[in-house]
Amino acid sequence: MKDSKLHIHAKSFPNEPGVYQFFDIDDNIIYIGKAKDLKKRVSSYFTKNHDSKKTRILVSNIWRIEKIVVDTEMDALLLENNLIKKYQPKYNILLKDDKSYPWVCIVKDPIPNIFYTRKIENRRGEYYGPFTNVYSAKFLIKLIKDIYPFLNHELNHLIKKETEETIKIKFSDNIKSIRYLIKGNFKKSIFDLKLKMNGLSKNLEYEKAQDIKEKIDILKNYQAKSTIVNSKISNVDVFALVSDESYAYINFLQISYGAVIRSFTLEVKKKLEETDTEILRLAIIDLKQKFSSESKEVIVPFEINLPKSIKLTIPKSGDKKRLVDLSERNAKFYRIDKLKQTRIVDPEAHINRILQQAKKDLQLDKKPFHIECFDNSNLGGTDPVASCVVFKNGKPSKKDYRQFKIQGIHGPDDFASMEQVIYRRLKRLSDEKKPLPNLIIVDGGKGQLSSGLKSLKKLGLENDIAIIGIAKKLEEIYKPNDKLPLYIDKKSETLKLIQQLRNEAHRFAIKFHRNRRSKNALKSGIDTIKGVGPVLKDKLLKKYKSFKRLRNAEENELIAYLGKSRGKLIYDQLQNYFD
Repeated sequence: MKDSKLHIHAKSFPNEPGVYQFFDIDDNIIYIGKAKDLKKRVSSYFTKNHDSKKTRILVSNIWRIEKIVVDTEMDALLLENNLIKKYQPKYNILLKDDKSYPWVCIVKDPIPNIFYTRKIENRRGEYYGPFTNVYSAKFLIKLIKDIYPFLNHELNHLIKKETEETIKIKFSDNIKSIRYLIKGNFKKSIFDLKLKMNGLSKNLEYEKAQDIKEKIDILKNYQAKSTIVNSKISNVDVFALVSDESYAYINFLQISYGAVIRSFTLEVKKKLEETDTEILRLAIIDLKQKFSSESKEVIVPFEINLPKSIKLTIPKSGDKKRLVDLSERNAKFYRIDKLKQTRIVDPEAHINRILQQAKKDLQLDKKPFHIECFDNSNLGGTDPVASCVVFKNGKPSKKDYRQFKIQGIHGPDDFASMEQVIYRRLKRLSDEKKPLPNLIIVDGGKGQLSSGLKSLKKLGLENDIAIIGIAKKLEEIYKPNDKLPLYIDKKSETLKLIQQLRNEAHRFAIKFHRNRRSKNALKSGIDTIKGVGPVLKDKLLKKYKSFKRLRNAEENELIAYLGKSRGKLIYDQLQNYFD
């Protein structure tokens, strides 16, 4: 079971909240579930023996799995409910009934009102939700009525005080704040309440001010933002696209009354010179036909040409923009899942594909199975060092990493340092008859590249080993004899591999440089202390790391560590030490 395709697919899922769907061999949805952690939850179906007979039968009938990633566990709960209601899966029982989650409705006429309901009649008013339980909806309505008492017109004493006209005026003035409250955006209401509270405090009406403060506290603690979807967004299709150098991934969301009722991601192999706009256009036409969508509105992230019969929406903010973001997020996770699955099933093929792409992108004669990357590190020319990190078959080979102390170069001379370390490294490999790299990467631009090339020429290896430089600012790739830099697609795995090597070399060099500086700082001071030989120096170096720490050590501490006579002798000298 652990090695099954389904389990491999589950292992590639993200550790994110969402909804998963199990399909049988006839491509029917047989089960829909929600999860706080999709990877953990779905993997559990394929990694253990289930006590429940029903669960065992369910697992045995799973043919494929799909997922929809959402922002919160609450969103997953609501989405699960919508999908179960629509598809009525065979193995779902709890949510198959016709009971649905409550919505909050604002009625404008004849007299403004707010209440919760399970039925949506858009002609009646504005609907917000759904809420995961009646309590949440009731609490929110009570909260709104407490803050805006004119909505409590069901109370006789308020009707007597307020005319129908004044209620409508107050409603019109506060409708935006009420909408914000329902959507979980309490900023404006809190601002208004704070003004009111401050006014009451100035008038010494502290009890009334305290009541307002309590309302503010309730608002701040109330979490409703993630559970609200605008019911007016109905019968629309949402599309988003992510792509890399070879494939495009198009996610399709079908929306009804603000809820996702279908999600599907299409993988498309790119053709030469084919743009994302062209791919998305064709995918929209294909997916609408595939799922028999009759939606007249399509929500997309960028401009595309579609038939005039379809309304095109490119949102910049609001609920529709959040739907586009959700669609894009699912497309991204689909792409990541595919790459993870390839890596799990056939790691060699995965590496081979990356190296083949690197060969193509960098215009190399061979696949770069053995790559070495060099970087220098110094601070104002002091303690100059360099690092060499080695990747074999696309993975770090840490046992082959090397660190270099720069010899005979004074001051910050990156070019000379780079020339020296590459020469020393390749000379050593040649002398020891060890395999040479087929690609060298230097951290830097034209200058560092020229220095590295000099070393290759000295050793007669300029035709045997390819060499490139990567400049940090724009991630430009420099090659020998090329006047213009090479720009690789930012999404390319080739660039990611080069960046990984560069970052690793930088980290390794910095670490070595810092260690040298701290050791030298300690040694420079400790060398002046009488009675401290090489063995004791190393001992103190390991314990205190820096001369400053050693000087701050207490007398009792040194005596306990070194013995009474030696500890006291060193302590007295440290107290009399002057920089």
